[in-house]
Amino acid sequence: MAGSTNVSIRMDADLKAQADALFGELGMNMSTAFNIFARQAVREGRIPFEITINQPNRDTLAAMLEAERIAKDPSVKGYTDMNALFEELRR
Repeated sequence: MAGSTNVSIRMDADLKAQADALFGELGMNMSTAFNIFARQAVREGRIPFEITINQPNRDTLAAMLEAERIAKDPSVKGYTDMNALFEELRR
């Protein structure tokens, strides 16, 4: 390739092996895959996929805290029999 340059990337060895296997299944090597990624990023002017932190939103966090509180509250009635639960709900 005219005008090409070498790039060194550090990554976990297991991740590299998994990526090599995936890219091989797709008929390409790591270099081709990263070139595709870089071209798409430049074309779109952004990382070409969504990057998120898997944190619950405020409502979900509140529901999780409420569920934890209810689970620890001895005054909250619990059920070990689904039929009994449904019978109580019908009342």
